[in-house]
Amino acid sequence: FYIEEKLNFIQNFVCPDCGIVGEYQVFVAYTVLSLFFIPIFKWGRKYYVQTSCCGKTYKLDNEVGRAIEKGEPIVISQNDLEYEGQTPVIKKCNYCGYVTEENFEYCPKCGNKLN
Repeated sequence: FYIEEKLNFIQNFVCPDCGIVGEYQVFVAYTVLSLFFIPIFKWGRKYYVQTSCCGKTYKLDNEVGRAIEKGEPIVISQNDLEYEGQTPVIKKCNYCGYVTEENFEYCPKCGNKLN
């Protein structure tokens, strides 16, 4: 079985991507070998952080994740995180200032060509 659990850890931060104050929510995911629904062996433990502001998911450094799981007081830094996914291409309209991550060729607000 593949199991994902939310850990009892929340940290406030200002998102470098969207600029909104949000929370880091930490999860651990692992595979379990069980016998008659009794867990016998766990492996492949990985830690993830999801942001509450824009919903991005980051892989968390394993040492930091283990410390959080043990209940140690930890502050997650940007160096502890690795983005899981593609970095979005942000386009900004030079005419009206509209910002989007969508793959628009023209600004949906004013109709001018996006850069």
